[in-house]
Amino acid sequence: MDINLLRTFLEVARARHFGHAAETLCITQSAVSARIKLIEDQLGMPLFTRDRNNIQLTTGGQRFVRHAEAILDSWNRARQDVLLSTSSAQLISVGATYSLWDILLERWLVTLHQHFPQIPLRTETAAGENLIRMLLDKVLDLGFLFEPPQVQKLVVEEIMSLDLIMVTTQAGLTAQQAVSRDDYIMVDWGTAFAIEHARVFADAGAAKFSMGTAKTAYHFLLACGGCAYLARPMVEDALSRGALFPVSDAPTIKRNFYAVYHSQNLKLNEMRPLIALLRPASLAPVVNA
Repeated sequence: MDINLLRTFLEVARARHFGHAAETLCITQSAVSARIKLIEDQLGMPLFTRDRNNIQLTTGGQRFVRHAEAILDSWNRARQDVLLSTSSAQLISVGATYSLWDILLERWLVTLHQHFPQIPLRTETAAGENLIRMLLDKVLDLGFLFEPPQVQKLVVEEIMSLDLIMVTTQAGLTAQQAVSRDDYIMVDWGTAFAIEHARVFADAGAAKFSMGTAKTAYHFLLACGGCAYLARPMVEDALSRGALFPVSDAPTIKRNFYAVYHSQNLKLNEMRPLIALLRPASLAPVVNA
């Protein structure tokens, strides 16, 4: 199938409008319509319902989205591999959630390049379920996640435990005072964190602010004030210069994070030194057979 057909389908699925998709792709609207019809003819089913000013994916179209994304990811990866064919090093694609990039992995990339400047890298940022899907589809070599997937054919290696501590812009607060304030920020650190937070602060009401990434919460906290659980490495500088203060009676909540890769990945020998740069000691992998 023509890669441009898949790009067109995904753009229409995103925009829900043939004209807007045409503008983004720099082609005519009739070309967009023709490409979508060609895909539908090849699949033997409609991908969109075409009510006036209301373009929606059919059930088949919704299912085809992830396959189209996987094919495009594979194509982009193959194209980069071919372009790098003059090098003896293999391209390694690495994915992680937003928060892990912000806390640890941006610095890890710098260290990795300093140790292995010859290794070509491709990075991805996505939600945990999307990273797992890419690992299973083998369009991603290595993923880093807070929630270890119990999925057949994926290997999970625990990397380290990360301390999440409660910090505030107002010194002297107790933990109960902090979680009861209007400026308390509930950061999405995953299901395990949410369960532990609810257990420790059972009487606390719903937080006024809920933020999906630690970096967003951190910058909001410094700009507007408030309280939040953040990873120790990202707040050490702010604590040392008095921009933030620890809430002394708030318990530290630990979050483990994991390296995940496909059990049949042929680049395992190349990936092991990369993983080793992140963790303090070698740990035995757990294989979900």
